[in-house]
Amino acid sequence: MGSPNFKPTRIFSPHHHNSPPCTRTHQIGALLLVASTFFLVRLFDHLFSTCPPSSLNHDHTSQNFVHFSDGGSLSWPQIGYGSHLSLKIYVYEEDEIDGLKELLRGREGKISADACVKGQWGTQVKIHRSLLQSRFRTRKKEEANLFFVPAYVKCVRMMGGLNDKEINSTYVKALSQMPYFRRSGGRDHIFVFPSGAGAHLFRSWATYINRSIILTPECRGIGLIRKIRVPSIHGKILSFPGMLKMGMTKRGAVTAQPLPLSKRKYLANYLGRAQGKAGRLKLIELAKQYPDKLECPELKFSGPEKLGRMEYFHHLRNAKFCVAPRGESSWTLRFYESFFVECVPVILSDQAEFPFQNVIDYTQISIKWPSTRIGLELLEYLESIPDEDVERMIAAGRQVRCLWVYAPRIRVMFCNARNIVGTSEKSTAVSPISRDILAAQSNYC
Repeated sequence: MGSPNFKPTRIFSPHHHNSPPCTRTHQIGALLLVASTFFLVRLFDHLFSTCPPSSLNHDHTSQNFVHFSDGGSLSWPQIGYGSHLSLKIYVYEEDEIDGLKELLRGREGKISADACVKGQWGTQVKIHRSLLQSRFRTRKKEEANLFFVPAYVKCVRMMGGLNDKEINSTYVKALSQMPYFRRSGGRDHIFVFPSGAGAHLFRSWATYINRSIILTPECRGIGLIRKIRVPSIHGKILSFPGMLKMGMTKRGAVTAQPLPLSKRKYLANYLGRAQGKAGRLKLIELAKQYPDKLECPELKFSGPEKLGRMEYFHHLRNAKFCVAPRGESSWTLRFYESFFVECVPVILSDQAEFPFQNVIDYTQISIKWPSTRIGLELLEYLESIPDEDVERMIAAGRQVRCLWVYAPRIRVMFCNARNIVGTSEKSTAVSPISRDILAAQSNYC
C-alpha cells in the first residue's frame, strides 16, 4: 500500500490450518512485551531528549538561535539531532519522470514557474526553488535521505493546464516510475500542496502517498476539508506559512507602514469576502451594528467596491485587531498579513493549526476566539485589553514574523526565512522546515 505497483504479500491464508493456537499465555506475554517496550521508549526519551516545552524563551544550552535582519530572534529546539546534520535531499528533475513536466507546466507545457510564483499559492514554487539551491541537495539518489517531488498543481489547475481527473492520473503515472518511492512506500518522499484543499488536489492521495511527508498550510484540512473518512495515515503532515506579497516584507515597505495605536480608527476589522460563510456573514452584520468599532466592508472582485492592494493594506493597518475567520478551509492568509501591518490577529477558526507550534507560543502573539460566539461579546473582550498588552503582543509578533517570509534576497528584506530549507551559505545550523522534515522520519506508524 502506498505505491502504485506494490501489492503486499498475503500473510494470513484462509486455508492454512497448521498454525499453533493463540493461548492465554501468548496473550499475556505479548501484553508484557508491549508494556515493557513502551516504558523503555519513554525512559530513553527522558534521558536523551533535548526538546523542552514550547515557548518563546528557552534555555540557551539546548537551543539554536535564529536571528533576523529586522532585529528579531527566535530560539529553536534541537529535537535530538544537534545543530548540524548530514541531510541529503534529492529533487526530481521534470524530464526524468514521465508526468512531472505536466504537473509543473500543464498538458501543453505553457505554464511557467514565474507565473505560478505569484499569489498566495506561490509557496509551491518557492520551496522547490529553494531546495534546488539548498546545501542539503544531492544529485545522487543512492545517498539521499529524502526525495522532493516538485509539482505546481494548484497553479496548473487554476490556469486550466490540467483538470482534476488529469492531475490524479498524472500523479499515479509519475509515482509508478519512481523505484525509490516504491522501496520505502513513499515514506521518504516530500509533496507540497499549497492551498486549503491540501492533498485533496491529488484525489487518490490517501491511497498512494498516505505514508509520505506532506507540506501544506492546512494540517487539519487533510481529513476535514472534504468531510470524508480518511484511511490510515502513516505519514507526516507538516504545516508551513502561506505566501505573503513581497511588498509587505521589503525594507522600507512600500505597501503599508504600521500606524501608532493612538491613530488607528477602529478597534477591529475584517477585510474579506463573505463567500456565504456563517462566521464571515456574522462579522458583516456585527459591523453594521457597531460601525465605529468594527470595519467590515463586503468586498467585491470588481466594481467600485473592490479594494486595490494598496487600499487593502491601508485599511488593514487601521485597527488594533485584525479578525481572521475561516473560509473554504481552516487556515487564512490574513493571520500572516496582520503581523506586517502590526495588528493583533484574532483567529475565528476552531480547527486552525499553525506552523512551528513546538517553538512559537501563539497565545503570546494572537487571540483565538470561538467561532460560535461572534457578537458583541467579542468586541467587548477586545475593547477590555489595555493598549500596553496590545503593544506587547505586537512586539512579540515582530520577533517571529520573519518565519512567514519566503524572501528571494537577504539584503533587500525586512527579514528572511530563505534558509527555511538551508539556502543560506553562511549558516550551518539546521533550518526550521528541514529540521521538521527530518523529525518526520521518526514519526511513522
